[in-house]
Formats: sequence, C-alpha cells, structure tokens
Amino acid sequence: MTKPLTLLLYEKILPGGQLVNRLQDLGYRVQAVSDPGALVTLAEQEKPLLVMADLEPRTALVCQAIASLRENTATHHIPIIAIAPASDVPAQDSARQAGATLVVNDVTILQHLSQFLDQALHLE
Repeated sequence: MTKPLTLLLYEKILPGGQLVNRLQDLGYRVQAVSDPGALVTLAEQEKPLLVMADLEPRTALVCQAIASLRENTATHHIPIIAIAPASDVPAQDSARQAGATLVVNDVTILQHLSQFLDQALHLE
C-alpha cells in the first residue's frame, strides 16, 4: 500500500525539516513545496491527502494559496493545516478566512502533530 501524501509548504529549515521527519515517522510521504504559487497546480497533479502550510514569512501569499485551493473544484476538499506563531493572531485569522481546516501554533505542532492530523482528517 502506498503511503498517503502530504504537501508541506515551508521556507524555514527549522522546524520544516523536523516536520518532514515527524510526518515520515507517522507513515506519510512528504513533498516539500517552497513556492505558494505552485501549491494549487501541485495539489491538482499529486492529489495529496493533506496540505500543511507554514504562514511565515509570506503570510499573504500563503493565505492566497489556501484560498485558491478552496476555490478550485479539484482541490477544495483537501484538508489544510496552517501553521502560525501563537502571537500572530492576524495571520491565524487570515488563514481561517482563507479556508484552512485547522490553524495550529508553530510551537506545539511537533508535540501534538498526530492529534492535529486526526482532527484535520476527521470526516463529519
């Protein structure tokens, strides 16, 4: 059986690299994405189970990519976990407004990753 794919949009090596390793430990294939503008096209082609997007340092571009995923009929169903600093409430709000399934704190993402994945992937 093929491992489920997660697209991970990040620029900061740390914690991005740690997140890749943790996702792989949990049984996911991870494809790193550095350009928010390429996210929709890549999601259409690769058909991931999940998208994770670090909002820093380009919050506006990442939120625009999240909104584009939601507007696209081929990708609107994909759960999206946005990662933001706890202190950056405007970024968190922007990600929610753009359509992120879940917005999580960048400090707690590694500690609680499996719970966040369960929550984002929970089917109603």
